Amino acid sequence: MKKSRFTESQIISILKEADAGMKVDDICRKHGIGNATYYVWKSKYGGMEASDVKRMRELEEENARLKRMFAELSLENHAMKELFFKKGLVTADQRECVRILASLGLTVLQACRLSGLSRASYYRQSTSWRKRDAAVIDALNQVLKQSPQSGFWKCFGRIRRQGYDWNHKRVYRVYCQMGLNLPRRQKRTLPQRIARPLQVVAQANHQWALDFMSDSLYCGKRFRTLNIVDEGTRECLDIEVDTSLPAERVVRVLDRLAQQRSLPKQLRVDNGPELISARLLDWCKDQGIEVVHIQPGKPQQNAFIERFNGSFRREFLNAYLFENLTQVREMAWLWRLDYNEQRPHESLGNLPPAVYRAKLENSSLEVSQ
Repeated sequence: MKKSRFTESQIISILKEADAGMKVDDICRKHGIGNATYYVWKSKYGGMEASDVKRMRELEEENARLKRMFAELSLENHAMKELFFKKGLVTADQRECVRILASLGLTVLQACRLSGLSRASYYRQSTSWRKRDAAVIDALNQVLKQSPQSGFWKCFGRIRRQGYDWNHKRVYRVYCQMGLNLPRRQKRTLPQRIARPLQVVAQANHQWALDFMSDSLYCGKRFRTLNIVDEGTRECLDIEVDTSLPAERVVRVLDRLAQQRSLPKQLRVDNGPELISARLLDWCKDQGIEVVHIQPGKPQQNAFIERFNGSFRREFLNAYLFENLTQVREMAWLWRLDYNEQRPHESLGNLPPAVYRAKLENSSLEVSQ
């Protein structure tokens, strides 16, 4: 809000000039103000003295201070309710809150009401569960020291064999209070996979197959390869090499291939974690690509990529010792060129995949003409 260039005392003295008989237009012209400003001042300060303005300012400051205090108290009250009731403090913490409130001058009844604790619970002498169940804790620690991977029932069986007669409910309560009941990691359940026949369409970029392979460098460092094969032409589209190939990397490779050639209508993959991730499935859905997952434990349902993997391992991975990933990438690129352009393929009439693809494209062009 723009601050006025006149103080309250000056405004009152200007209004008194009108009371002395001076015209409003002359007053406005003299002090450089508008008629609207004059009447606003008159409605707010008319009939007031300088002392009244000072008193009004003090009242406004007091009112603002009281509003701030009320807001702070409301916030503190709301925070106390959240702390005591929503967050669910244990009895020991509530008892400590009652002691603090009582030391500030509240009665025990008022402090218990604010803390949500009954007076009987406040006056009851508490015994720590660690002191009460010290023998059970020692027995559990002794068992877990011998067998750290044991679950509850294994621990309980060992304790009973040692001669202790505690029932399973007490032992399990202490087991949970010690924080030993960690949730087990469950294996992700796959949806039902339906066997799909290998119906190959003699057309480029209609069906692609993806699969991963792994090997190690001469120093022992592991690396992986992502192999992509066109089922229609048996052409190796890409061999991506790195130490880690997550789903994001798979999508990036497919995007790069989309810039070089049209995307397929179908992808045939297994059930690896990268190939069932939501990132890859969402990308395929956006691109209008059907993802065909083979049944678990049935690699023959993805036979084209498996046959390629066998040749790749026999003629490349097992034939050389690699010093670094750069060497693997360069040699894999040279091997892929030879595989696509020079090596004859029996199922293609002893033609290399690149020559066979060019033959298919020429025949389709002649048919269209």
